[in-house]
Amino acid sequence: MKNLFLSAAIVLGSLTSFASTTPITNTNVKVVSIADDYTEIKLEELPAAIKESLKKAYPEAVITKAYKNEKAQYKLDVTVGDKVGNLFANADGTWITQ
Repeated sequence: MKNLFLSAAIVLGSLTSFASTTPITNTNVKVVSIADDYTEIKLEELPAAIKESLKKAYPEAVITKAYKNEKAQYKLDVTVGDKVGNLFANADGTWITQ
């Protein structure tokens, strides 16, 4: 009789392990890295077209720093009043959105 109860307990115990579910999680993570590789340049090295374009678009803007990348694109740290921001331009003075 003990063997019958023991056998029944083992069978029922093993069935519950098959009935258990494990949650499946999707752990795919997509990482996008954008390297802007700008190097700082002197303000005197900034093309005249960019300076003129800045005067037309933002007459009160003051350039605090300028950077250039390998594609001849320029990043400008600009102050207008009490606001500080960045602008991006090509060498010919056209603005780039980034």
